[in-house]
Amino acid sequence: MKLKRVLVASLALGVSSAWAADPMTTKEELREVFQQQGSAARGARLFEVCTTCHGREGNGKADDGIPVIAQQHLRVIAKQLVDYRHAERWDLQMENVAARHKLGPARDLADVAAYVSALQRAPTPGTGDGKHLAVGAQAYARDCASCHGTEGEGNGVTLVPRVAGQHYKYLLRQLHDTLEERRPNMPPPHAQLLTPYGVDELTGIADHLSRLTPSRHVLPRR
Repeated sequence: MKLKRVLVASLALGVSSAWAADPMTTKEELREVFQQQGSAARGARLFEVCTTCHGREGNGKADDGIPVIAQQHLRVIAKQLVDYRHAERWDLQMENVAARHKLGPARDLADVAAYVSALQRAPTPGTGDGKHLAVGAQAYARDCASCHGTEGEGNGVTLVPRVAGQHYKYLLRQLHDTLEERRPNMPPPHAQLLTPYGVDELTGIADHLSRLTPSRHVLPRR
């Protein structure tokens, strides 16, 4: 399945087959990225390729479901880029950007992650209609907060993403993608926890998270 996904994405984007057959495993490249001392200054130049979708401040597009990436944990950003590069996460545009003809070696990924994690997040993300906030908050506290944090702050040490202050439409799409097996890098417990949820819980969780503002950042920036 993974090889098929890589080949399909490569053909669709005109990427050389030499890049599709990546000699490094996901874990090997991620380890290499983590060993780098990321340069935010260099990352700012590399980030130019990302601004069309994510904006110059990394705040995405609420109506188009493009995520806020500013102030995301550095290590989480790095992991997602590596996952896209190795078809462990699927999105043709992101796979193209993360490929080596756009972003090169491990140092490039570390530099972009350093830059993005230091950007300031906009205070007003896209939110839902507020109808199911109570049921969403209850479901999140019961099933999600133990990993993602009571304020949705995540944890950069354990590679748990910050989900607070994220655009509602993006969050809701990720919940559905997880349930419908379109997120291969999502740990299995997510789908198991989400399967019993109805529309009210799913929309409520996404809306609840979009309105949170964490009071802490779990992992000192380096």
